[in-house]
Amino acid sequence: MSHRFTAFFASIALALLLFAGVAQAEPSGKLIIFHAGSLSVPFAAIEKNFEAKYPKVDVLREAGGSTKMARLISEVGKPADIMASADFVVINKNLIPKFASWNVRFASNQMVLCYTDKSKFADEINSDNWSEILLRKGVVWGHSDPNLDPCGYRSLMVLQLAEKFYKRPGLYDQFLANRPEKNIRPKSVELISLLQAGHMDYAWEYLSVAVQHGLKYVTLDNHLNLSDMSLNDFYANAKVQVTGKKPGTFIERVGKSITYGITKIDKAPNPEAADAFLAYLFDPEGGLKILKEMGQPPFVPVRTTTEGLAKMPETLKPLATVSE
Repeated sequence: MSHRFTAFFASIALALLLFAGVAQAEPSGKLIIFHAGSLSVPFAAIEKNFEAKYPKVDVLREAGGSTKMARLISEVGKPADIMASADFVVINKNLIPKFASWNVRFASNQMVLCYTDKSKFADEINSDNWSEILLRKGVVWGHSDPNLDPCGYRSLMVLQLAEKFYKRPGLYDQFLANRPEKNIRPKSVELISLLQAGHMDYAWEYLSVAVQHGLKYVTLDNHLNLSDMSLNDFYANAKVQVTGKKPGTFIERVGKSITYGITKIDKAPNPEAADAFLAYLFDPEGGLKILKEMGQPPFVPVRTTTEGLAKMPETLKPLATVSE
């Protein structure tokens, strides 16, 4: 075969490869995202913008308590492309290394006590007297299930830290004595409808959720609200036992600042669409901007570990920074 023919066939092969690359460049198909309930509102907006940018992709989101959503992947075997957790540790404990290889921290939050005009003592409660009001007889308040939802164990951490911060021994037990089991719901967003309907006076939520749903809320001292990374040593005084992966086992959650995490599942059915979505989410002018507008401070740039960065898709690496 002459050099001319060899060159011709080489150019044809190159053209085919380039064509294939172009053909694969635009993701398509279904993209399955499991995420924390507290991300429902911003992720709905991010989904809308992402689908406008990539019209061939159909984003399918399923929301719930982060631990529950992670277990649907690790224990039930449900297919998913992306998992976003309200506590990045849930990904480390439930998905890495068997189901995912890396974990990116992309946003923070803080705990607030939500209420409405219908709530008892709504005209009286403030950042100084909230603990007294939650102890009053007839005041109905609740939080999400600590075994299923990080917002649940974070609510208990706030109450434990209040005992230490206010130097009132026994305060935590007093709180729980005035909060019946029926006031614990599977996920934090379920509490919103109870508040709005007047069936509950106060509920522990993330600030972003309060802002997105137009709820009134009491802000807490930074020593209590889990927002400040510099106070992690104080937050570590709070410890909550939650159920482990196997029946009868338990995991101890230790208090620390609220940090959201996200990963791509190793066996993602649609890895191309997953990478494109994560690239949009990590864009300071894309998903991170939407989070900021909705009361959820993003990390710009998003953060991961040295090992995590090495394992991330090449297209995403420039969007992240190493922060151990």
